[in-house]
Amino acid sequence: MFGLPGGMEWILIVAVILIFFGGKKIPELMKGLGSGIKEFKKASTTEDKPDEKKKIDENK
Repeated sequence: MFGLPGGMEWILIVAVILIFFGGKKIPELMKGLGSGIKEFKKASTTEDKPDEKKKIDENK
C-alpha cells in the first residue's frame, strides 16, 4: 500500500529539512545522530557481556 519514497518525495523531504534547520545545522545534527547510534550499538553489545559492562561502569 505505502512504499518507500520515490525521487520527488526525497527532494521534498530534503527541501523541508533544509528550510527547518538550515545548511549550517545539518552537519551538527548528523554528528549527534551518529554518536547516538554509536552509543546504542555499544550498549547493545555490552548487554551480552556483563564483565565488559561492569568495566565500563567503573570507568565513568
